[in-house]
Amino acid sequence: MLISRYARRALAVALLVACAGAATDASSPKFFTAATQPEFLKGDLQNLSVDARGQLMLGPATEVVYETPSPYLWTVVPAPDGSLFVGTGNDGRVYRIDPQGRGSQFFDATELEIHAIAPGPNGGIYVGSSPDGQIYKVDRDGKATPFFDPAQKYVWALTTDAKGNVYAGTGERGVVYRIAPDGIGALFYDTKATHATALAFDKAGNLLVGTESPGRVFKVDAQGKGFLLLDTPYQEIRALRFDDKGTLLVVAANGRPNSNAAPATPADVTPQQTGGSTPGAPVASVSVSTEITAVVVDSGSGGGSGSTTRPASGTSKGAIYRIAPDGLWDMLWDSREDLPYDLTFDGDQHVVVATGDKGKIYRLDGDPVRPVLLARAPAAQVTALYKDARGRIYFATANPGKVSRLSADHASRGTYESEVRDATQASSWGSITWRGTASGNNRIEMSTRSGNTETPDDTWSAWSAPYTTSPAAIVSPKARYLQWRATLSGSGDGPVLTSVTAAYLPRNIRPVVRSITVQPPGIVYQKPYSTGDPDLAGFDNQTTPERKLTQAAQTQGSGSAVGRKTYQKGLQTLQWRAEDENEDELAYDVQYRREGDANWKVLRTGLTDNILVWDTTTVPNGTYFVRVVASDAPSNAAGAAMTGELESSAFDIDNTAPTFGAPSIKQDGGRTVITIDVRDDHSPIAKLEVSSDGQNWRPLFPADGIADSRNEHYEFTIDGALGPRGLTLRAMDAMNNVATTQVEAK
Repeated sequence: MLISRYARRALAVALLVACAGAATDASSPKFFTAATQPEFLKGDLQNLSVDARGQLMLGPATEVVYETPSPYLWTVVPAPDGSLFVGTGNDGRVYRIDPQGRGSQFFDATELEIHAIAPGPNGGIYVGSSPDGQIYKVDRDGKATPFFDPAQKYVWALTTDAKGNVYAGTGERGVVYRIAPDGIGALFYDTKATHATALAFDKAGNLLVGTESPGRVFKVDAQGKGFLLLDTPYQEIRALRFDDKGTLLVVAANGRPNSNAAPATPADVTPQQTGGSTPGAPVASVSVSTEITAVVVDSGSGGGSGSTTRPASGTSKGAIYRIAPDGLWDMLWDSREDLPYDLTFDGDQHVVVATGDKGKIYRLDGDPVRPVLLARAPAAQVTALYKDARGRIYFATANPGKVSRLSADHASRGTYESEVRDATQASSWGSITWRGTASGNNRIEMSTRSGNTETPDDTWSAWSAPYTTSPAAIVSPKARYLQWRATLSGSGDGPVLTSVTAAYLPRNIRPVVRSITVQPPGIVYQKPYSTGDPDLAGFDNQTTPERKLTQAAQTQGSGSAVGRKTYQKGLQTLQWRAEDENEDELAYDVQYRREGDANWKVLRTGLTDNILVWDTTTVPNGTYFVRVVASDAPSNAAGAAMTGELESSAFDIDNTAPTFGAPSIKQDGGRTVITIDVRDDHSPIAKLEVSSDGQNWRPLFPADGIADSRNEHYEFTIDGALGPRGLTLRAMDAMNNVATTQVEAK
């Protein structure tokens, strides 16, 4: 395999740093890498974007327009003069933000949540509050009067028609009310769902209604006759938007599992609450036809027109459906990572998507759609989007509640902080290498910091001075955790960062011998079938890295490294299991000692397999112990290796056959009584057999009924007298040593 020039340089730097480190550092470097969109999305960025190919680049400049004291912002609606009305929770307020970014409280409801706002006459607005839902009419000066009481707990969505009628989507009965301009209202459509959460009108004047529990979309004509357009497997419909061709885009999401409860809010679906408990609701879709075509987050799958693609239970947070004017629909995307809240277009007609619970804003490119992480808000959720006449995109957030704006121009500088990378133990850092393009006045710089807590705090090191040339030796202190920061700066399209790799050397951990198995004496294993790698003359007991890799690849996953079991007298098989947390290559020394001896003797050294067959005929009979010493020296520099060891349980070695005493033969009427003693120097007598023809054998049992000692006394009878051939006795001890003797008539 060819290694690129950059990779060789990075490895060289890493190895140099390793050699300069303490003697307890392992010599095999490991690497943290970020080179794909999912990997980059784990970090935090400011004024940077990540495209579908995992390229990090300067994104739109972001500025805070207005920061409210409210923890949640639910909806944004424009005023004719370019101001923005923003509904909040948990304080039930409406703020007005003028085109210069000056904001003030416009309306304060008795209720806690404002999820729905719709334009009213003469620059005023209609406001729907929750819980104990009320609809207020607020004039352009902020003077509010009660407009309609729907007798429902929640008001989720408001919109108006060409005649000035107001339509309100409510819960917990899931009904839609139509209220005349004079405030007289009546039930317009009953969805039979728990909540009516989103409203919009199509070009033909039909009202589109999205619901929660279940998540469905209805088309309701002027007479209040409803037709089910879409039945999703999701819990709720969060927004309904139309593109300029009349195609309806539906934002569906899974909220809380209890279908009888209110739809989920960001407060319900994130632990990062900054305020008190909130009754809960999704961002309600407000008002009129809007130019929207599609939405995709950072993972996706398609669905076919007319047949639901149902996400696996518990795995998908949300999806986007597209319903054509003729009623055919398909699923554009479903996400396991991000919860969609709202969407709009940028100046090039790309779809921009607001999501939680990590405050991501995506732009969707291509067909099929490929997501680009356009920006990441310093908030848990981006709950609402609005594009003004100049093409600037405003976004509202929750946790905390702010209104910010994306510029149409690229930022001149952006930063990216990686997720905290865990080396699992204290480590030495090697080099950091990055790839990308940065021509002219464009620059890419890196910094690192390290620490020994999972979350960076004041015990971590400070950020290093910028590294400007790749690769660069990491100067952060040795520690368990590492974080890197990329700073991109320039003009025009700016620089592009495609990958980052940081090398590290974990602290060398002592290998551990977990177990030693002493097989029964004589049990051995044949070698596995040949791998096809021919033996080389004169190359015994040698190998090369390539042959090692080949052997490892051929035996990986093939089960036991030993072959078929067989038996060979005098051999003792020893097997062991060892582990190394650094995944270092191990070598083994095997030692032995006889019971009563103080010193260990070398049996074998430098073994790479975890099995050894010992020819025990080379040592005296006795009780023995073996010790396996595992060393990680093959993967570590001289003086840096560490060892671990384990002693086996006691086992016997006995290669001497039993002996027979002189037999006693007596006649007892028509029978012959034979008495004999069998002895062994080291092992218990296991078996005694007798045969009159040398072919058929029958067992004999000691006088005490059990063969369990090194001296056993046997007495047995045969019918009649001994024949001219006599009898053959065969004794075996516990170590499978066999001896025979002949008993003949006197």
